[in-house]
Amino acid sequence: MLPQDELAMAICRVLDSDKAGDEIAGDLLDLVGDGAFETVQDLISHRKELVDAIHHGMLNLKSEKVVSSSQPRMPSYGTQVTVQTESERQFDKLRRKEEKKHKRATDHGFDTELSVTSFSSLLQASAKKSPFDDLIGHGEGSNTLAVTALPQGTTRKHHKGYEEVSIPPTQTAPMKPGEKLIEIKELDEFAQAAFQGYKSLNRIQSRIFQTTYHTNENILVCAPTGAGKTNIAMIAVLHEIGQHFKDGYLHKNEFKIVYVAPMKALAAEVTKAFSHRLAPLNMVVKELTGDMQLSKNELEETQMIVTTPEKWDVITRKSSDMSLSMLVKLLIIDEVHLLNDDRGPVIEALVARTLRQVESTQSMIRIVGLSATLPNYMEVAQFLRVNPDAGLFFFDSSYRPVPLAQQYIGITEPNFQARNELLNEVCYKKVADSLKQGHQAMVFVHSRKDTGKTADKLVELARKYGELELFKNEEHPQFHLVKMEVSKSRNKELVQLFTSGVGIHHAGMLRADRGLTERLFSDGLLKVLVCTATLAWGVNLPAHTVVIKGTQLYDPKAGGWRDLGMLDVMQIFGRAGRPQFDKSGEGIIITSHDKLAYYLRLLTSQLPIESQFISSLKDNLNAEVTLGTVTNVKEACAWLGYTYLFIRMKMNPLAYGIGWEEVIADPSLGLKQRALVADAARALDKAKMMRFDEKSGNFYCTELGRIASHFYIQYSSVETYNEMLRRHMSDSEIIDMVAHSSEFENIVVREEEQNELETLARTVCPLEVKGGPSNKHGKVSILIQIYISRGSIDAFSLISDASYISASLARIMRALFEICLRRGWCEMTSFMLEYCKAVDRQIWPHQHPLRQFDRDISSEIVRKLEERGTDLDHLQEMQEKEIGAMIRYAPGGRVVKQYLGFFPSILLSATISPITRTVLKVDLVITPDFVWKDRWHGAAQRWWILVEDSENDHIYHSELFTLTKRAAKGEPQKLSFTVPIFEPHPPQYYIRAVSDSWLQAEAFYTISFKNLALPESHTTHTELLDLKPLPVTALGNKAYEALYKFSHFNPIQTQAFHVLYHTQNNILLGAPTGSGKTISAELAMLHLFNTSPDMKVIYIAPLKAIVRERMNDWKNGLVSKLGKKMVEMTGDYTPDMMALMSADIIISTPEKWDGISRNWHSRSYVTKVGLMILDEIHLLGADRGPILEVIVSRMRYISSQTERPVRFVGLSTALANAQNLADWLGVEEIGLFNFKPSVRPVPLEVHIQGYPGKFYCPRMNSMNKPTYAAICTHSPTKPVLIFVSSRRQTRLTALDLIQFAASDEHPIQFLAMPEEALQMILSQVTDQNLRHTLQFGIGLHHAGLNDKDRSLVEELFANNKIQILVCTSTLAWGVNLPAHLVIIKGTEYFDGKAKRYIDFPITDILQMMGRAGRPQYDQHGKAVILVHEPKKSFYKKFLYEPFPVESSLRDQLHDHINAEIVSGTISHKQDAVHYLTWTYLFRRLMVNPAYYGLEDCDPESLSSYLSSLVQNTFEDLEDGGCIKINEENVEPLMLGSIASQYYLKYLTISMFASNIGPDTTLEVFLNVLSAASEYNELPVRHNEENYNEALSAKVPYAVDKNRLDDPHVKANLLFQAHFSQVELPISDYYTDLKSVLDQSIRIIQAMIDICANSGWLSSSVTCMHLLQMVMQGMWFERDSPLLMLPCMTQDLVSLLQKGGISNIQQLLDLPKSTMQSRFGNSAPRLQQDLQHFPRIQVKLKVQGRDVGSDNNPSLNIRLEKSNRRKTSRAFTPRFPKLKDEAWWLVLGNTSTSELHALKRVSFTDRLVTRMKLPHTTTSLQGMKLLLVSDCYLGFDQEYSIEEIMEP
Repeated sequence: MLPQDELAMAICRVLDSDKAGDEIAGDLLDLVGDGAFETVQDLISHRKELVDAIHHGMLNLKSEKVVSSSQPRMPSYGTQVTVQTESERQFDKLRRKEEKKHKRATDHGFDTELSVTSFSSLLQASAKKSPFDDLIGHGEGSNTLAVTALPQGTTRKHHKGYEEVSIPPTQTAPMKPGEKLIEIKELDEFAQAAFQGYKSLNRIQSRIFQTTYHTNENILVCAPTGAGKTNIAMIAVLHEIGQHFKDGYLHKNEFKIVYVAPMKALAAEVTKAFSHRLAPLNMVVKELTGDMQLSKNELEETQMIVTTPEKWDVITRKSSDMSLSMLVKLLIIDEVHLLNDDRGPVIEALVARTLRQVESTQSMIRIVGLSATLPNYMEVAQFLRVNPDAGLFFFDSSYRPVPLAQQYIGITEPNFQARNELLNEVCYKKVADSLKQGHQAMVFVHSRKDTGKTADKLVELARKYGELELFKNEEHPQFHLVKMEVSKSRNKELVQLFTSGVGIHHAGMLRADRGLTERLFSDGLLKVLVCTATLAWGVNLPAHTVVIKGTQLYDPKAGGWRDLGMLDVMQIFGRAGRPQFDKSGEGIIITSHDKLAYYLRLLTSQLPIESQFISSLKDNLNAEVTLGTVTNVKEACAWLGYTYLFIRMKMNPLAYGIGWEEVIADPSLGLKQRALVADAARALDKAKMMRFDEKSGNFYCTELGRIASHFYIQYSSVETYNEMLRRHMSDSEIIDMVAHSSEFENIVVREEEQNELETLARTVCPLEVKGGPSNKHGKVSILIQIYISRGSIDAFSLISDASYISASLARIMRALFEICLRRGWCEMTSFMLEYCKAVDRQIWPHQHPLRQFDRDISSEIVRKLEERGTDLDHLQEMQEKEIGAMIRYAPGGRVVKQYLGFFPSILLSATISPITRTVLKVDLVITPDFVWKDRWHGAAQRWWILVEDSENDHIYHSELFTLTKRAAKGEPQKLSFTVPIFEPHPPQYYIRAVSDSWLQAEAFYTISFKNLALPESHTTHTELLDLKPLPVTALGNKAYEALYKFSHFNPIQTQAFHVLYHTQNNILLGAPTGSGKTISAELAMLHLFNTSPDMKVIYIAPLKAIVRERMNDWKNGLVSKLGKKMVEMTGDYTPDMMALMSADIIISTPEKWDGISRNWHSRSYVTKVGLMILDEIHLLGADRGPILEVIVSRMRYISSQTERPVRFVGLSTALANAQNLADWLGVEEIGLFNFKPSVRPVPLEVHIQGYPGKFYCPRMNSMNKPTYAAICTHSPTKPVLIFVSSRRQTRLTALDLIQFAASDEHPIQFLAMPEEALQMILSQVTDQNLRHTLQFGIGLHHAGLNDKDRSLVEELFANNKIQILVCTSTLAWGVNLPAHLVIIKGTEYFDGKAKRYIDFPITDILQMMGRAGRPQYDQHGKAVILVHEPKKSFYKKFLYEPFPVESSLRDQLHDHINAEIVSGTISHKQDAVHYLTWTYLFRRLMVNPAYYGLEDCDPESLSSYLSSLVQNTFEDLEDGGCIKINEENVEPLMLGSIASQYYLKYLTISMFASNIGPDTTLEVFLNVLSAASEYNELPVRHNEENYNEALSAKVPYAVDKNRLDDPHVKANLLFQAHFSQVELPISDYYTDLKSVLDQSIRIIQAMIDICANSGWLSSSVTCMHLLQMVMQGMWFERDSPLLMLPCMTQDLVSLLQKGGISNIQQLLDLPKSTMQSRFGNSAPRLQQDLQHFPRIQVKLKVQGRDVGSDNNPSLNIRLEKSNRRKTSRAFTPRFPKLKDEAWWLVLGNTSTSELHALKRVSFTDRLVTRMKLPHTTTSLQGMKLLLVSDCYLGFDQEYSIEEIMEP
């Protein structure tokens, strides 16, 4: 038989099972045997009651277990940090194992639990009341409180009318064996500084010290008030500081600490304490609350931010402040028990957001929670992710520093009047008792008015009982001094009560008065302080006795009375007992009798704290959606899982309206979670705050939701605005709407305020008040108007309401302004902006704008100006005297005039050019027109630029423009943007600039559409015919067929095949990217090879990258198979003459071909071109377009001159104005193919998503999550290309993607190769970032990578080894790497010249999109474009309708005209006009004249336009010294020829001419070189001025410190860094240096030519030295030339110099043996290095100097390299390109510094040449021949001619 207890339990288990009745009967009989048949029958008949009893008992046991496990009966310290012996430790281990078993069992319902419970305990438990009966007071008169539940020693007394329960103080827990206090000197050195004046920590702090100071655990400390929790926070802060204390100093910019305190008052106190104590560590602690704003810079410089939950929520809600929240390493949340309060949700939202950030970024943020003693601390710990075994500490009341005696008094008097009397009596009695014992007392009441009333009552009663002396304090030594101070206060009550020794304190008092009262009380001058509860929270003022008088307080939110909450009571009682002076404190609570039991239970058994999150779920969900952290229901549920709500929902479902049935059906509450989320999402969707797609469960954020989140506007307010906001509203309607905001719901109308409100409404409010003062909204609207009018208010309650309203007013107005702006309503937008400024400035829009200088202009003057009604414009026109006379105060005139000058005003002017019939481009010029004074204008002024159509009340464009102080002093600012126009045209648009902060500061500009000539609209598209694809065999040539791997041409190639392959017609082929245009071009080449094989093909591609791609592509196919020769001509590579002569195919960039074809008369191969292929000809409109235009025009001109036809084939994307292009290329109808953008071989779907955010970087940051989402949605497994605008962005984007993938738990989902292969590849990668991202299957691609890395990445991506490639826009052009999905992340890039972000040209965007869809694999491609919200509509329009190509030749005409003059094509004005008619510019002038600033296009105005264009160009060139004009004729001058020859801008050359003189120094040459306009485009990226500043400190020559962001200054620094061999700050600088050096060669050569042509010897030679420096990367004369040898060291140099060897020539001359003996073991290295250098021998001979002969003597020169080097390649290891050696022969006179002749030569072995000598023999004195190398330093040789002449 089973033992009794177990048998009983077994029976219970059977009864509780789910089986049918008869089965159960069977089971029971098995258990008890057949004899007990009746017993079994009995059991079964009472089964229901029995089972209910079992369940009830189980529930009770379970809750007891919860209670007992959370509250062991001994004084508990969360982490039982007791000192254990070894045996105890073993036992503990066993016990924990058992508990784990239990825990596992509890998850399976009651059945298994029954197995571990004993029957006896079940019996007891089922007899008890419900589990929570003990915990919850029953309210109304239930006097069933058994004293047994209260601590020992409790007594109860009944008096007349009230009952009193007193509880003695809990004795302080004794010190445990082994418990010791931590001495301060045990801390680190730096940490001790923060604890000055402390000897040791107290017990609680010592207990938690180990975990807080030596680990990174999250911590929750529950301890009674006054236990020194501030120091716990301090210890955590010090731990964090310790981690950033490296190499002896604090790295301040690595971390931020955020301390969240629930009240502003508390925040101020904490800030004061911490900044004082952390000052020795020079940590900056700042307060960030509603009262104390911080600017961005201040935030950056602050290490510890003390803030309120709401404020921190606002900051972390904005994605633009991500950078700040990323730095947070420690989050301290004070008073966590406020979770139970109405502000709890904010704390939950913060913690949830922080925890998600920790998980998603894998960064460490430590959370430290501090709270009062709470019952369910386990759950709060779980919510804060605290490890219960390590970071959870719980201290009960026995740890109060001062034990607390409590008295609970319940008043039983039913009559209201009598009850109040009694309340005061009892209160007085208790206060008097305390005073008699010599203690101070605090009385807490619950309204501001009540403080005064109660104080008066106390004094009155004291008089009555004759105990006034108790209160008075006149014998205090300082009494009389203080009395004087008090009497100054404006607060009458305060002064009056002071004489009786009573003080009052509440938030409605002025700060000064409050501070005074606090000081008086703590100094003991006041014995009694009557105050409201705010004092308990904010100010640390303890007293021995604390009385809470009455527990009902008025709650404006609830609109009625509610009971004082436990948190407040605990906080107030926490103020009882002063730690330094008292042995015990006393807390007395006086309440009504029915609440007595409630408070007794509250403070002894303590209710668990619940979550209030549901109430604000909508707002918080919206904030997360806006932030982009929650994008669908799944993520929202995950987010909800981080909240305290979710943890409590599981523990106590009933409190959250979840029935037991639901819990049983859905134990993890997942469904409930979804339901909560879905309901909130639907509500938000209805209010248009986000779009909720029910089907997919995705959330899409809307502008409205974003505004609500950023301005912290509640959901209910948004609903109100949606209802009330209209297109046209009056002022009073706006104020009324604001008054309806839910932010002001809790403002109540009080009877006693009515009179004052009515008076105010009459006297101060300029607008009518809807609903009058008796209505709630009416009251709010009066207070709003009073705030703007700066009215004064008497009633305290009104003052507090007014300050509450003014705190929210500004953000509500701003939000409404944003809403109107987003809706595009002109009138309302400007109206709301006025009101935003009115609220900020507290000035009405109708008042005089000069009131904004109210600190300086007297109100008298302003009032007079207002009476006279003079506006600013009038005042501007008046003289000082007139103004003085008008306001009848002469000196005032000067003041007014002066401040008019400070008043921000700007002038606008705009030019508009139509792009198509529906889009205008506006170029706006903004000129500031005021005196900048920091005092008024700060560092920057912001202006809203709005383009509006007042007729239709719509805003077509808005942007916020920031005018910085620096810009305001400089030249006018330019902005360009596009706006739509509609048919029928409105009469005009207005461009308005409205200041963001100054009332009435605005500027207008009117765009009139009267005589605006719009371009004609006809876009002709070729229809794609439904032809049968042609097979390759149609080529009819086996060799040609073998070139192609496919069998048939695609439809586009098929349609154009005949014209391309069988005719000689010019062709323009416009088709979308990826439609096989290259093959079409090849067909034309094949035709040329068939018909005239001796002619050349020139293929022009606008980008180096495309040239490279073509080369690689054709090298393997076309060229090798057909046996043709091909050369490339780019900046990197210039072939020699022979190669060009023999080549069949020349591939070139436009610049190179332009440079070569300029001298076509002398270059025969230019005239041998038979076919010119122009790829990407739509780039005609881009910056390099003019060059394309010039070379086409020139080739057509050449072919008309030589009468050899040149066939043109233009390839482009789909064009809007194909017809003009065709005309210009000479294409007839038959050769024009312009297909629609939709005719793609792979169809494309495009998604455009807009993102707000004024600032570029944060906006890019907020796009990363959507980028990841797009990959997951559109192309989870296929290749993805992501285009970004900068190298830095490639890195940041890739890192973020890795992080999102990791938080999705697929960190390497993008990688498709085995580990070994990956490691192999990684070992070859040089770039650090690339090596990191490749491990996750993400490649980077940008110009900063070296070629090897780049081709490696391309290969990996092409072979699908990595799925994602993040690249800059260059990739779109150069490399043909299509992908399934293309994401364009941001459409603007930073333009170093304009110092701001500007948009990519549309062509680039189209090109990037064109990379989507791989013809072989995909059915369709996808493109996702992420743009700045305002530009969304623009891109929507132009990505589908082709963009017209305009000419930009006009801006660059000078250089091209100059080139034509030099080449002789243009010799007088008529030639130039004729030349222009060949250009594309001419074609477009006829079609879209307005774009080029031409009114109409009749022949007359057209020809005058052209001739004035030519005339102006000629004049500019003449001023620049490039040409000479004689009446109509022009001829080139030396400068012009040099400009044309070296392909330099004419501005550069004329700048050289004016800055270079006969003996210019090296430093000046360097400055002149860097100032060349070729360097205008050198990028100066964001924040690079800081790098430049650092560089400028490391280089010898100074640069202009004020222009560190100037490209020319940067070029100068790069040169100097190159010469000084300084390490550059970032990899971008190396690429920049490369391009700077690249360009410098031809610029320096031009400078040398200028010097030589002017005959300046010393300048020429200095300039040659500059070139040598560039080639070698060394200083001339500062560095020894010996350092060119790789093995050379400084020591070796000094050794050589001692031996008299200072340059390489001398080394070359040393015999081998000498070297061996002198340098020993370094000799072989030296000899090896010396082989790189040539050794030149010069033989000279003068010829023909017979005295009588006429011809000049000439000098024969023979040069020979005596060391047989294999190559003439120069040894220039520090120069980025290959170079051949060359030499200058300079004939000059060193004594007179004249240069006679200059010759540049290069040779391999030897060379003979001759130079003419000047005629007169006298001038031969001092005549020298210099041989100067163009790439080696210290190789100059000098020969005197005189010496050779000697016979």
